[in-house]
Amino acid sequence: RVELGPDWNALGPAWKLQNGKLCARGARNKGIWLVRRLPVNARIEFDAFAESPDGDLKAELWGDGVSGATGNSYTNATSYLAILGGWKNTKHVLARLDEHGDDRLEFDVDKGSDDERARAVSPGQAYRFKIERADGKTLSWSVNNVEYFDLADPEPLTGAGHEHLGFNDWDAPVCFDNLKITPL
Repeated sequence: RVELGPDWNALGPAWKLQNGKLCARGARNKGIWLVRRLPVNARIEFDAFAESPDGDLKAELWGDGVSGATGNSYTNATSYLAILGGWKNTKHVLARLDEHGDDRLEFDVDKGSDDERARAVSPGQAYRFKIERADGKTLSWSVNNVEYFDLADPEPLTGAGHEHLGFNDWDAPVCFDNLKITPL
């Protein structure tokens, strides 16, 4: 199809379908939310593509489905944020409510590292994200079958205001495809 359709709530004009993929550039943390609700426990899988060396592949998990950044810094998210190649491809981050928070889990990108988790995002390569929550409180995030982070949340984001999946972007061109959500 050529239109996003009623299953998506785009917070700005940056979000479009291109060659069958959901793509954006310059969304400035005004993401796009799936209108359908997520179960508390689910496996969320999708392919993400960076279209530049800047990376910045970002998903929001268990958010409110309507919010985006209200300033230059996205410190008021309603979700968990999984970011591969953020900050111009210098960090991989799993955060809760604030992508800049002191409590975020992160890897610094190190081009010389043997650890796959420290590698930069490559333009045009497909990255298969898998995020799972099976016990109502612990998020597990892997990319291309390599586990990046486990986040045990003592105050899990569940219930009203924490039921949606979103994709996000700051400035770099990015695309997402092949979304699959499995209740657990």
